Amino acid sequence: MNQVPTILATGLQFPEGPIAMPDGSVLFVEIGAGRLSRWRRDGGIQTVATPGGGPNGAAIGPDGACYVCNNGGFVWHTDPDGGRYPHGRAVDYAGGRIERIDLASGRVERLYDRTERGPLSGPNDIVFDAQGGFWFTDLGSMGENEIARGRICYARADGSLIRDVVVPMLTPNGIGLSPDGKTLYVAETVTARVWAFDITGPGELALRPWPALTPGTLLFASGLYCMFDSLAVEAGGNVCVATIGPPGIAGISVLSPQGDLLERVAMPDRSTTNICFGGTDLRTAVITLSRSGRLASMPWARPGLPLEWLNRQPAAS
Repeated sequence: MNQVPTILATGLQFPEGPIAMPDGSVLFVEIGAGRLSRWRRDGGIQTVATPGGGPNGAAIGPDGACYVCNNGGFVWHTDPDGGRYPHGRAVDYAGGRIERIDLASGRVERLYDRTERGPLSGPNDIVFDAQGGFWFTDLGSMGENEIARGRICYARADGSLIRDVVVPMLTPNGIGLSPDGKTLYVAETVTARVWAFDITGPGELALRPWPALTPGTLLFASGLYCMFDSLAVEAGGNVCVATIGPPGIAGISVLSPQGDLLERVAMPDRSTTNICFGGTDLRTAVITLSRSGRLASMPWARPGLPLEWLNRQPAAS
């Protein structure tokens, strides 16, 4: 695909976590502003809630609320050309958490901030399953001289259960489910790798025993220097991974379920961070161009996978 994306909004504070809603609007977070926003079809931007910290990945749950991975906030740097990017934890970092946001009132509820192993560090991305639970990644943290490893977790939307499933993992970021719900895909940021895990039940994976370095199956490892961010899955099973890198590499890397690189869809932002699918036929991709603070859309060659629970919700007024 060589199509130029349409810019829906500019001047955003590192947008991420897009959700194409049934009414044609797009929910997204602005990590740099600590808020959940909505792009409306008339081009306006509405603030839905301001949880603070660093709201990141987002998904609609069975109750119609928006569930947000909050990484706790970053220190921000600015390029000479005005691009903004995160670099280390915020001075006022108060821990990572999973938040539930009521879309009608904007009320923010802290649902989880720890597992049995201890506090969450930097929750990043989230996906709901057909049972109403959700998988999410806790990226860990990247500082000047060290990287704290992260994990994959599973939780229930009612606040009754959270557990670590894969510990440790090196900067796990994007997360998604195969069309049949039997495979969990997870992208690692600094290694530019994508892993596949066999799901054996709600919150349960078939894990390889020690001495396996990672308990999943390596689906893809980039041979070019880049980093992987969030991901979305197409209806046919391809995995679309937002890719951070130099011009020509930055954009969306499309992988087959067998791990073949099918195409790279270039984007005009080195920090292309996320993708979701919308429109009546789910053939419109909504993409976050985060360093330049833009929300974009473009026709997609294939339909995206319908997300659990999203299309069961009433349209926004």
